[in-house]
Amino acid sequence: MLMTQTMRWFGPNDPVRLTDIRQSGATGIVTALHEVPNGTTWTVDSILARKRLIEAAGLSWDVVESVPVHEGIKTRTGNWAQLIDAYCQTLRNLGSCGIRVVTYNFMPLLDWTRTDLAYAMPDGARALRFDWDAVAAYDQFILKRPGAEADYSPDVRQRAAHLFAGMTEEQRLTLERTIIAGLPGSEESFSSGQFLEAIQTYSDIDAGQLRRNHQYFLDAVCPTAEEWGIQLVVHPDDPPFPIFGLPRVVSTEADVTALFEKVPSVANGLCFCAGSFGARAENDLPGMIRRLGQRIGFVHLRSVQREADGKSFHEAAHLEGDANMAAIVTAICEISEMQGRSIPMRPDHGHQILDDLNRVTNPGYSLLGRMRGLAELRGLERGIRFRAGLSCYTSSLKE
Repeated sequence: MLMTQTMRWFGPNDPVRLTDIRQSGATGIVTALHEVPNGTTWTVDSILARKRLIEAAGLSWDVVESVPVHEGIKTRTGNWAQLIDAYCQTLRNLGSCGIRVVTYNFMPLLDWTRTDLAYAMPDGARALRFDWDAVAAYDQFILKRPGAEADYSPDVRQRAAHLFAGMTEEQRLTLERTIIAGLPGSEESFSSGQFLEAIQTYSDIDAGQLRRNHQYFLDAVCPTAEEWGIQLVVHPDDPPFPIFGLPRVVSTEADVTALFEKVPSVANGLCFCAGSFGARAENDLPGMIRRLGQRIGFVHLRSVQREADGKSFHEAAHLEGDANMAAIVTAICEISEMQGRSIPMRPDHGHQILDDLNRVTNPGYSLLGRMRGLAELRGLERGIRFRAGLSCYTSSLKE
């Protein structure tokens, strides 16, 4: 079965309209009630209102991305038990409205992180970039986190100091805002002072404890998800390694496999993000899809170009960069055929290209760059299926 083609939409204030998305060829929407504060239950009325808005545009609400996990749950502090109850009620309400796939992540404090939102590509497009030296410069000289220097090699510390010394005050402020002000889909934002204070809440939480807290969360919410036919799909860490002294625990195949072994519930699933996993060279993306395929409920297709230092990367065009997208899509086609199901997919993080360079857009979520990616991925999938003689390709043509 062909993948279900979707695009992310950030609600009525998104500069990309639902009518634009429909014209891209996507049939489904991935969205959330971003206006609802973390830890607050989503009401049935608010879910249905958003669903009706999407359906009025001729689209379907296929995936929730995301129902954020409150920091109190991640740290198991404060009123974490009440926060779990609120999360379960949100799942009940989503299930009663017919929504079956819910994305979340378990990254401490920050969601996905970048250091440059307008990295110039050779063709004039703009991309997102994560620069390890810039992270080190911010961490040591702007945030001034105690002990930060221990997390960086001498070469990185030297480059970071040189980078910081050459930055104007405006450039330093831009770097600070880019890292901690909250990117699209992130529900939290901080000042550097607030961020430094928040980091202290993790002072006694190492990777092992965060894994246990993740298990406690899933043990508590999966029964409700199962009851309502919902698959919870965890988004991997982005970037897939610790930053600012904070642990990351969904970065590798071993991390995900261990999570499934600890919580074997059918509701415990994976959002396979090729870009996030792909930022680590040791992650075998096609192999992970084949081995974890039973648990994959949602796919983000994008490619990153890893840089020489091993931690920096920028967003490549969807069929370029270090991801072997043909091999990735082939693996998805194989598991969807074996399982007889259509897996929701969205083209993730498009470049700013053409007229989008002159528009206000959410970083990574301009219309035309994602539409180019969707068109490329659509063609790639159909070509793979045609060449392999998969029955669903013939069926899709008859439809």
